[in-house]
Amino acid sequence: MSIFFHEQRYRTSEVMAQIRDFAVTICGAGALGANIAESLARSGFGKLKVIDRDRIEEHNLSTQPYYRSDIGAFKAKMLANSLYRALGVNAEAQSKELTSANAAQLLNGTFLVIDTFDNSVARQAVKDYCETAKLPCLHVGLGGDYGEVIWNELYRVPSPANDDVCDYPLARNLVTLTVAVACEVMITFVATQQRQNFTITLRDLAVKPFA
Repeated sequence: MSIFFHEQRYRTSEVMAQIRDFAVTICGAGALGANIAESLARSGFGKLKVIDRDRIEEHNLSTQPYYRSDIGAFKAKMLANSLYRALGVNAEAQSKELTSANAAQLLNGTFLVIDTFDNSVARQAVKDYCETAKLPCLHVGLGGDYGEVIWNELYRVPSPANDDVCDYPLARNLVTLTVAVACEVMITFVATQQRQNFTITLRDLAVKPFA
């Protein structure tokens, strides 16, 4: 029986074939990026690349799929190792900082970019490159009680004043809800080319279209 037996029964074999060969690059391997990578791999995506320069810290463990024994290791590398052990997925790990100077090199060979970076400089570099290269890009972000899943055409990079300083409040359930919405948006895009944009708020469990 296939690892993806249940998913295939829901998605159909045609959609599963599409997502298996659809190359996705995930920018960031933190709360959003790491969980998105794991969810996509467990949904049947077979061509994943993860870009993140950071190492795992203890405070990451409640919202990110890492272990205490991983503390100090590069996030991208440990995530790729985990996906291979669990599913046999050979995700490419790039433990590098993405900048405007190397964006073309790091994002080469992908069909879709997922931006989950926690700083405005890196987000701007991703947005600008994808816009120039006409590469589909989905931005996924969090702030307080709010999450958003927005395609490049409508996305506005937040002010540097809102950048991650590692002491903001972050509920795990907001992470998982936002990840679920983002992954469903991606699968819909692969299957139909439809680009959906959503906002998510945790306290009222609301997922609303963004226009």
